[in-house]
Amino acid sequence: MKVYFLGTGTSQGIPIIGSDHPVCLSPDIKDKRLRVSALVSWDDHCYVMDCGPDFRQQMLAADCRKLDGILFTHEHADHTAGLDDIRPFNFRQGPMPIYAHKRVIESLQRRFDYIFETENRYPGAPSVLVNEVINHSGFEIGGKKVIPINVWHADLQVFGYRIDDFAYLTDVKTVDPEEAEKLKGVKVLVINALRIEPHISHFNLEEALDFIKFIQPEKAYLTHISHHMGFHEAVQQTLPENVFLAYDNLEIEI
Repeated sequence: MKVYFLGTGTSQGIPIIGSDHPVCLSPDIKDKRLRVSALVSWDDHCYVMDCGPDFRQQMLAADCRKLDGILFTHEHADHTAGLDDIRPFNFRQGPMPIYAHKRVIESLQRRFDYIFETENRYPGAPSVLVNEVINHSGFEIGGKKVIPINVWHADLQVFGYRIDDFAYLTDVKTVDPEEAEKLKGVKVLVINALRIEPHISHFNLEEALDFIKFIQPEKAYLTHISHHMGFHEAVQQTLPENVFLAYDNLEIEI
């Protein structure tokens, strides 16, 4: 299995429009972050975690020619706003399978009503095949079982996903003990770490490291990072030897 980090930034991306923050002005390519997403592939199968506003740019950067489905974590715009850009895949492959909580599906139906229209559809409109994700109910994609992990983004429910020895969680603030148990034994954990200071709805760096220590993966990668975290190279030097600050276009193999 391969994981390609399409984007590792927070909702505004880095650099932020009009910002003169030092990290936003950094020449280091690792300090330039698109909205958070990851491409997960094995054999001839390829799936993306979330579909944010940078989706088109990310698919071009990854040279992604085939996509078998989208796993949505939640409905916020930085995770869903790129849904219209699935059209090139639709034209080649047909309707795109999407996987999401019922609430997220309903949000997408409101925001992208033309995609879900069944009568008088606009020619060339995107098309999807809807798959509802239910907690405690695993499902299969590409011959592999996916285990949904129910976590909390302040008081908003969010799904993380475990596939074999890999788990991807973003926009996490709290995890109930029974859900954390589903992560035990993973070799690679991707988890959000927004910044150094505490935040109301995201792990900060300390909370992310504590969670990693509890789960004990072989390796962990931090994502959904804001400019307030600091410069990539400086932060990386402070991390435990098995924890890495992810960056855009990083590819790992599990």
